[in-house]
Amino acid sequence: MFDLYIGNKNYSSWSLRAWLLLKHFSIPFREHMVSVAGRDYNPVLKPLAGNARVPSLHEDGFQVWESIAIAEFLAERYPAMWPADARARARARSISAEMHAGFVPLRTAMPMNLKFKLKGKPASTEVQRDIDRVIEIWEEARTQFATADGPYLFGAFSVADAMFAPLVWRLHIYNAALPPLAASYRDTMLAHPAMREWYADALLESKAHPHYDRLAEDYGGMR
Repeated sequence: MFDLYIGNKNYSSWSLRAWLLLKHFSIPFREHMVSVAGRDYNPVLKPLAGNARVPSLHEDGFQVWESIAIAEFLAERYPAMWPADARARARARSISAEMHAGFVPLRTAMPMNLKFKLKGKPASTEVQRDIDRVIEIWEEARTQFATADGPYLFGAFSVADAMFAPLVWRLHIYNAALPPLAASYRDTMLAHPAMREWYADALLESKAHPHYDRLAEDYGGMR
């Protein structure tokens, strides 16, 4: 059985990805929460992951870190995590890697904080550019690659959906305006049973990081 080490569910967007994949594909695992804040090096986490960050997946003592690497490690055993069609699979990998490495202005301006639902405000040029790119990715996937197998980016749920799950929450929390197709995909993801479970667990957490709470309030304004 796998052991997955994650951060606080209210804040840890990166942890959500691996957890969501394991949950969606009904892969048995033991969940271990480690209280973390920010992306600074934390020596306390060094025994859990070579990069001293979460998420980190363990199997018989072997560690896999970075959400994209965890996804690939799991997909080698569960190929259904990627689309069956070669071109759709290549596109899913492309946008997953883009998500893993990019969208820094959006992620910085909109830290994940599931206990908030904010009014939102006009985005900066850099943040709006990221939002527009997310919309472009979602609409292209849904119109060009999605099949009749389901309502997710490539029809059936895939690694790509797990990779974009934290942005789904961010755009919802900060009340970002989305066109109909992108909004429909956002709502589909928010209704996913595992996303609802993660959200319910986040609301029960007592650990708070005031710095991140203030960042969220300053950017979005309380509703």
